[in-house]
Amino acid sequence: MGSLEDIEDVAGGTHGWPAGYHFPVLPAAVSLKPMLRKKKTSLTLDSAQQAEDDASAKSARTMVPGTQIVYVKTFGCAHNQSDSEYMAGQLSAYGYNLSDDPDIADLWLINTCTVKSPSQSAMETLIRRGKVMGKPLVIAGCVPQAGKDLKDLEGVSIVGVQQIDRVVEVVEETLKGHEVRLLRRQTLPSLDLPKVRKNKFVEIIPINVGCLGACTYCKTKHARGHLGSYPVYALVDRIKAVIAHGVKEIWLSSEDTGAYGRDIGTNLPALLHALVKELPQDRSVMLRVGMTNPPYILQDLEAIADILHHPCVYSFLHVPVQSGSDSILQAMKREYTVSEFRQVVDTLIQLVPEMHIATDIICGFPGETSEDFQDTLKLVRDYNFPQVHISQFYPRPGTPAARMKRVPTLEVKRRSRQLTALFESFTPYAHMKDRILKVWSLMLHPMVFILLPTQSHMSRSCYLLILTFWELVLM
Repeated sequence: MGSLEDIEDVAGGTHGWPAGYHFPVLPAAVSLKPMLRKKKTSLTLDSAQQAEDDASAKSARTMVPGTQIVYVKTFGCAHNQSDSEYMAGQLSAYGYNLSDDPDIADLWLINTCTVKSPSQSAMETLIRRGKVMGKPLVIAGCVPQAGKDLKDLEGVSIVGVQQIDRVVEVVEETLKGHEVRLLRRQTLPSLDLPKVRKNKFVEIIPINVGCLGACTYCKTKHARGHLGSYPVYALVDRIKAVIAHGVKEIWLSSEDTGAYGRDIGTNLPALLHALVKELPQDRSVMLRVGMTNPPYILQDLEAIADILHHPCVYSFLHVPVQSGSDSILQAMKREYTVSEFRQVVDTLIQLVPEMHIATDIICGFPGETSEDFQDTLKLVRDYNFPQVHISQFYPRPGTPAARMKRVPTLEVKRRSRQLTALFESFTPYAHMKDRILKVWSLMLHPMVFILLPTQSHMSRSCYLLILTFWELVLM
């Protein structure tokens, strides 16, 4: 198998396209074309003949570019999910068939996440399985971008996080037996690429890539890099296009939405005001603002609260705190204090009716004392957060935190269980009993009405299903 450092070595030319090579005219969005299995013909062919025919059909697919079956697997965040949808859209538009069945696929496209060790371990297991099965593999996402020399990435093709617009080339060359590594960062991929959405009613739009932070535990910065924002006009155009295609919910996604625009002379409130103007006033399309870190919204709190109060915008914001201890936040290089985080939450709760705040906590960060952890418990208890994403500390290779002295594993697990028990003791939606609420159903349209039951106790999971469906774990 040939090994190539870049697709240009295969395609030739400075732009990576061979002479006479043209992409077809691609629509803004395409629909998933599920593979239908051929009916068995056991009445006329014995099993050996059927196997021979299947092998011949697969051989024919291999000979004709753009006719093979591709299995796409995504790990990680909403941004990763959007990248996978863009890659699937390009492959489908070019003629490839997409399937959820890895066994029948001619090639696997695996989009990876480097945030936590379990996600990367699951990816590594899948890659090994694919190699054993003899499947051509294309690995995308943050793992290869942050660590292309990992042993499990030997002998596979790689497409970088900012090269997803060239996935068709990488897949074609990989099916020919070439090993392609396309990692050089160039310009941001176009937002107008074709897309196959996981949910046809939900559009995930990356408003920027990378971030301005330097958190000591984070590996994502190694992959996504420094902040790069899409211009307001490009995002407005994308919003118009997806609304015209029938999307009913729009998620703004990035590694830190609060930092949006600081590299191009604008900011998040300016973007949100421009986008809200494009939303139908009948609330037939809703907007959700993605995760934002505290440092970059402090100066814009009132403007952001004004947007979150808009009837076409969910009164929801994911603001990770990570710890209730200033000393641990300093060790993490989070660039804010607990007091500043409280200022963010207090202001939003005061200015936005029914404000819903989600946050993240890392249990057992290196150096975390029992007193530090008690401060975290107090913070969570003070706000009764309806959503808390609880993680145990994972040392990510190459990060400063990986070299710090760790809290004993059993103690980390104990703290995680204690925080989980505290969270599960909350009843944040009890005040909504006997109320009729308008909520989205992502499988039905238009909106449906749900009457919350009058019983004194309703399962927390049911409330979460009704009220926080949009905060999905895209794994």
